[in-house]
Amino acid sequence: MQYEWILDVLTDLKAFAKGNGLSALAEQLDDASLVAAAEIAQVAGNMAGGVALDANKAGRRYCGASASDNA
Repeated sequence: MQYEWILDVLTDLKAFAKGNGLSALAEQLDDASLVAAAEIAQVAGNMAGGVALDANKAGRRYCGASASDNA
């Protein structure tokens, strides 16, 4: 999917924030990942004729990363 890269970037930023003691930023990036996943699912659904992705699954995929994943 053409927008999935933004979720990867947000996951990397969150891992960096957690690994460097920036807990408030990490929480905000969690929220941003959920918003991004929901909007991407909506856009993808519109492009696919109404067959939207499951934003909850996408959010869990990208919000579940630990600080050690990318730090």
